[in-house]
Amino acid sequence: MAEKKQLRIGMVGYKFMGRAHSHAYRDAAFYFDPQVEPVLQAICGRNEEKVKEAAEKFGWNSYETDWRELIKRDDIDLIDIVTPNNNHAEIAIAAAEAGKHVFCEKPLALTLEQSQRMLEAVEKNKVLHMINHNYRFAPAIQFAKKLIEDGRLGKIYHIRATYLQDWIMDPQFPLVWRLNKDVSGSGSHGDLAAHSIDLARFLVGEFKEVTGILETFIKQRPLVEDSDGLSGTASSDEVGDVKVDDASVFIARFTNGAIGTFEATRFAGGNRNGNRFEINGEKGSIRWDVEHMNNLEVYFHDDEPGIQGFRTITCTEEIHPYAGAYWPAGHIIGYEHTFINLVMELLNGIEQGYSPSPNFYDGVKNQAVLEAVEQSSQTKQWVDISDVIQNLEPVTKK
Repeated sequence: MAEKKQLRIGMVGYKFMGRAHSHAYRDAAFYFDPQVEPVLQAICGRNEEKVKEAAEKFGWNSYETDWRELIKRDDIDLIDIVTPNNNHAEIAIAAAEAGKHVFCEKPLALTLEQSQRMLEAVEKNKVLHMINHNYRFAPAIQFAKKLIEDGRLGKIYHIRATYLQDWIMDPQFPLVWRLNKDVSGSGSHGDLAAHSIDLARFLVGEFKEVTGILETFIKQRPLVEDSDGLSGTASSDEVGDVKVDDASVFIARFTNGAIGTFEATRFAGGNRNGNRFEINGEKGSIRWDVEHMNNLEVYFHDDEPGIQGFRTITCTEEIHPYAGAYWPAGHIIGYEHTFINLVMELLNGIEQGYSPSPNFYDGVKNQAVLEAVEQSSQTKQWVDISDVIQNLEPVTKK
């Protein structure tokens, strides 16, 4: 048997998403048969003690404390960026210029301008690229995409999407990096609405125009001493200003005539990770909720009168995308498997020489919608997406 091509990975960052990505690389071959073997070559973080511990726990061969040194290494083929948002552009551009493929967390950058420079860099240097929108890769979402593409819903009229969390409702919750505009770029809007925007583009189509508002409910918070993932420890009684949104609400028109409503908030008590949407078309509707991610609710208008209504499909049959690689029908998979499915697409792209979707093109498109909503919140007017960004041509064959 011929040896498989290796993809030697260097990852910058090691906390929440670092763990998710590491697990996906390690388990991809357990469920699938990738023709490219991911090698966990080196992990990078500023705190030597913690990054060394992460390297040992997650199974990385080595570690670095400076991402610049990581990029210089000639035993690295792909740079995986799981850092806070303010580092994405600098690291991605440097990696592309060094001839490394790039896999980056979302949102792609702090600003649309940064994201465009990232796309220009990977295209100019002819390296492959992908952005992590893992929710696309739940089998139920992929099956929903198939239903829409097969015309089962007909012309799409509506999408209403919400992404609701509640983890910062306590006014004494500290000013972690996700609440620092210089580091995150925005609050719930870029963190949560970015996922809803990507799913809407994937399932419904391109945005045409938006109008919306951003709101910050807690204006000041205790400064942070230490943070890990979504938690943090307050340093003292000293406080800092919160300059990102706690919630965003906007409505949208799509280029195909559909309309949509979007809400993202970290102030919806009782919602730990309420990523949900409903799409209505002329022939039927679908609903999805990540907290029940294996299930897709489906309604078809042509069902027999008297038995019409939403039915729940458990998307674990072999016919459902990715599901056949895991367990027998009815044996559900979890959040971590969406990353494995995404990594498989990344490995397939590396093998075949194309940038799988969602890639930096999608990241720029998503960033344009995010920025248009921010502009609308400031001007209190509709904003046309074409006024924010010139049309881009897709860079992938998929």
